[in-house]
Amino acid sequence: MNSKLVQRQKIRYRIRKKIAGTAVKPRLSVFRSNAEIYAQLIDDDNAVTIASASSRDKDIAAQKVTKTEKSKLVGAAVATKAIALGLSNVVFDRGGNLYHGRVKSVADGAREAGLQF
Repeated sequence: MNSKLVQRQKIRYRIRKKIAGTAVKPRLSVFRSNAEIYAQLIDDDNAVTIASASSRDKDIAAQKVTKTEKSKLVGAAVATKAIALGLSNVVFDRGGNLYHGRVKSVADGAREAGLQF
């Protein structure tokens, strides 16, 4: 297996030991592939996804902007879904990626849309 992937997996496990989402304060998990980015609100107590958004959603994919700007839109989309469900506080899970670039854009978009973490 690629050593970079192994290293990222170790970081993911280390992060997940420390943070967990609840029904009141879910975990905002970010997954970044080369082309797309996905964000989910997860309740780890009940092992259920509360809300999700991705750059593949029709309204976001239709916009011709950079991947970083799409990431900000994904963060805003998941934040509006969370606020509609009455959730304002979340725990941020960067998924083993550096808090930089597209992952940071998701966080910024979510914060601007009203989520607190």
